[in-house]
Amino acid sequence: MIHEKRSYSSWTSSWSGRTVYPRCIERHSTRGSKPPFLTSRLQCLGAVLVIAVFLFVTMSGCRRDTSNAKRYELQGKILSVEKDKHLVTISHEAVKDFMEAMTMPFVVREEWVFDQAKPGDQIKATLVVDDTESWLENVVIIESNGESGGQGSSAGVGPNTGDEVPDFALVNQNNQPIHTRQYKGKALLLTFIYTRCPIPEYCTLMSNNFAKIDQELQKNTNLYDKTRLLSITIDPDYDTPAVLRSYGASHTGRFGEETFSHWAFATGSKEQVKSVADYFGLQYFPEKDQITHGLRTVLIGPDSKVQKVYRGNEWKPEEVLKDIEMVAR
Repeated sequence: MIHEKRSYSSWTSSWSGRTVYPRCIERHSTRGSKPPFLTSRLQCLGAVLVIAVFLFVTMSGCRRDTSNAKRYELQGKILSVEKDKHLVTISHEAVKDFMEAMTMPFVVREEWVFDQAKPGDQIKATLVVDDTESWLENVVIIESNGESGGQGSSAGVGPNTGDEVPDFALVNQNNQPIHTRQYKGKALLLTFIYTRCPIPEYCTLMSNNFAKIDQELQKNTNLYDKTRLLSITIDPDYDTPAVLRSYGASHTGRFGEETFSHWAFATGSKEQVKSVADYFGLQYFPEKDQITHGLRTVLIGPDSKVQKVYRGNEWKPEEVLKDIEMVAR
């Protein structure tokens, strides 16, 4: 028997106020047999029910099965919230039976989190890990930080492209006073680090990336002269000018011969450093011998205006070099 393929809507139609089930109610002869109307109708309803169940099961099968995913309790402090990417970067405690304490971004699927969570908040959540992805669920904010940003920028946000950078005062690796406005006329690439940072993907990566950029710029004398690099510590208590001088020279590889004329390292009072960090939207929280912090790298044009803000550690030196070339022209 050949059956036609029909949509569900074509299985029923209205005729004279009654519902007619195509092919289910067959014409029959009343001669010598009992009319099968009731039996046929029940058979038809059964067929429709079977198909409905089949569709439900098929559609349900499209949903991801997470019943076998592993779940772990996670607790830590929020460093940044990226609603557009559904990411929350957290400095978390050790996750029992899974991983050590570290700082990393997590996917969060609960929309309310991005409306209420702020950098500095303490949270608890369930970390769900399956074969191909991981995310946080059952998020609970257990302590709200309530801090706000300064210098005209909200916490964790930073300036907009085209904003003019204030003339911040700092001290460089030679213990000499410097100001951000002294770089006017040059394209300035600025980032934040601290020398004791234990996370390779954070401060060490930023400094390694800057070292690569510095080396590439040296290959173009004209471009090298039009650019400057500046790394600012967020740990002024420990990172004295002498410490920064040693740290910087180890990354340029020139050690005692380093003049720091192109790539400088800066510190200052706690208030001075916090003022700069707040302006650029960098959140950091000193805790014992470590500092939980986010990341900010900023490209400032020769006119002292913000050209681009790199908010994480995913940017590549090659990408930034192209941006520098455009800005320094």
